[in-house]
Amino acid sequence: MAFVGLGVSGGIGAYKAVEVARLLQKRGHRVQAVMTRSARKFVGPLTFEAITREPVITSQFTPGMNADIEHIALASEMNLLIVAPATANILGKFSNGIADDFLSALYLATRAPVLIAPAMNTNMWEHDAVRENVARLAARGAYFVDPGEGYLACGWIGKGRLAEPEDIVRAAERLLQSRSSLKGRRVLVTAGPTIEDLDPVRFIGNRSSGRMGFAVAREAHDRGAEVVLIAGPTSAAPPSVGEIVSVRSAREMHAAVLARADRVDAIVMAAAVADYAPAGGAAAEKIEKGGPLTLALERTPDILGDLGERRGDRRRPILIGFAAQTGDVVGPARRKLESKRVDLIVANDISAPGAGFDVPTNQVALVSAADVTTLPLMAKTDVASAIVDRLEQLLLTPQAEASAPASR
Repeated sequence: MAFVGLGVSGGIGAYKAVEVARLLQKRGHRVQAVMTRSARKFVGPLTFEAITREPVITSQFTPGMNADIEHIALASEMNLLIVAPATANILGKFSNGIADDFLSALYLATRAPVLIAPAMNTNMWEHDAVRENVARLAARGAYFVDPGEGYLACGWIGKGRLAEPEDIVRAAERLLQSRSSLKGRRVLVTAGPTIEDLDPVRFIGNRSSGRMGFAVAREAHDRGAEVVLIAGPTSAAPPSVGEIVSVRSAREMHAAVLARADRVDAIVMAAAVADYAPAGGAAAEKIEKGGPLTLALERTPDILGDLGERRGDRRRPILIGFAAQTGDVVGPARRKLESKRVDLIVANDISAPGAGFDVPTNQVALVSAADVTTLPLMAKTDVASAIVDRLEQLLLTPQAEASAPASR
């Protein structure tokens, strides 16, 4: 049985949230409703209280409530936060960190998975501001049950009505069940770029934001794994996982990964590691401007290749690499799969719209020795979920499905 917080915001779909509460309770879960002021204009708190047999939270300023800092206590205890319906207003609050009522404060305080079921007028749902807020929340790890199509309360016909309660509860059950699927496993994830210094001022780098690796780390953590996240310099905030190791250069990342490789069950190399660094290291003094500058570069350590060679014919750790390409992705990914002796390559065309660096979406192909699975353009959190699904399969497979023999 799980403890589920059910956030209800102000929309006609609030009546469906009553059925969501009932279905969750029927499945054995404890449910506590949190209603915004607008939600109470559509459904009374007494309805939820009668169904859930829990007090309904309607304000963060209820007398006596602040003695326990209620939104922090609830945030710490619950296993899942569902927001249904989620209006354009509440999405905007969540996206921009506004905490002016109990529900928005609860969203910021919780570290439980968040499942959002939006509902609004069709034009509102398609507005750029709403789409940007949804993309931003998805990039931060929120899960969505998209609205359905049909007659809306405003009289229009289109997309925007709250998803059916059964669909919301099914999505909730999947999230709750996945919370323990990797319990007892240790997973190492790399993320972000590496920076190779030229002198005290300049460096060679790339535009990786770290979002893809962060999404994988969070997904593995949400499924119960003990996660070690090794990250290069990024502007995005890393997720809260077991251990976070900050590195700068490819050599530092190489050392950090190999020092921990024998103590984990799987390694996901999502970082965009620099292939070249200044020969002999960075200059001690700033390189002054002058005529044309010639730089001598040398190869950086091959982290994934060294991991594959070090593992040899053993099954552990499972090794998953990434291949950022332009144009054809499958051919280079297959060659990388074999040459590095790894189990799976996640390949993407960084020149494709919405699939390059520093965007919340990605479109990848999962390439193993056995098959190629091409995923459509989707949020990086959804890509991370697909990657961790394959990771779970590899951990359960008696023989690693994609571990290629060494080239002779």
